[in-house]
Amino acid sequence: MNQGLKLSSSQRAVLGGASIASGLDADERDALLSCAVSVRYESQDILFYEAETAHHFYCVLSGYVRLYRLGADGRAADLSICEPGDSFGECLILSGEGYNYSAHAMDHAILARFDLAKVRELLAERPRIATAIMRSLSRHLLSTLDCLASDRMQTAPQRVANYLLTHSEKDGAAASLRLPFQKSLLARKLGLAPEALSRAFSALRTVGVTVQGRAIAIDDVDALRHI
Repeated sequence: MNQGLKLSSSQRAVLGGASIASGLDADERDALLSCAVSVRYESQDILFYEAETAHHFYCVLSGYVRLYRLGADGRAADLSICEPGDSFGECLILSGEGYNYSAHAMDHAILARFDLAKVRELLAERPRIATAIMRSLSRHLLSTLDCLASDRMQTAPQRVANYLLTHSEKDGAAASLRLPFQKSLLARKLGLAPEALSRAFSALRTVGVTVQGRAIAIDDVDALRHI
């Protein structure tokens, strides 16, 4: 297990804005963060495996973490790509003993690792922390439902178009963005195979979307919104 380090002031600031700390006052937030340490992972480092006994939950400070399950045939199904500010595993504070998915770092990542036992001890004396955690879990549920609806109702070009519209910087009728990660990671995030993502970008060329490496230009936002 990676050796944990004391959280820096900048890392505490990131955690203060995360959903697990939403609505807490300074004293409650400090109590929650006292249960965490900072840990570093390199690309493809395993945080934990599915069914492994759980002792921690996590919040991403920088980098990205992939959550996935392996089928009986060994194929992996991506569940989520966690970005800075995203937490995962906190459901185990309230129920369960083992992780119900596996997790590994994508590129270099720094995480806050929370001690489950210590956090559980806080809940009885500081019920507002429990409320904040339940609020975070509710947001996870709603996000999961949105992803499920997207998978069922949107084509691959529509999923990509929606991502571009919600993450780009508008400049009049046009927009642009630079992906913070490789396109292969975007494919995982959108639940697409890499070749499906490539075909989606090709289809979106007809409405003025051009891709050069990680740089994406959108000539007509309204046309993309129509897609």
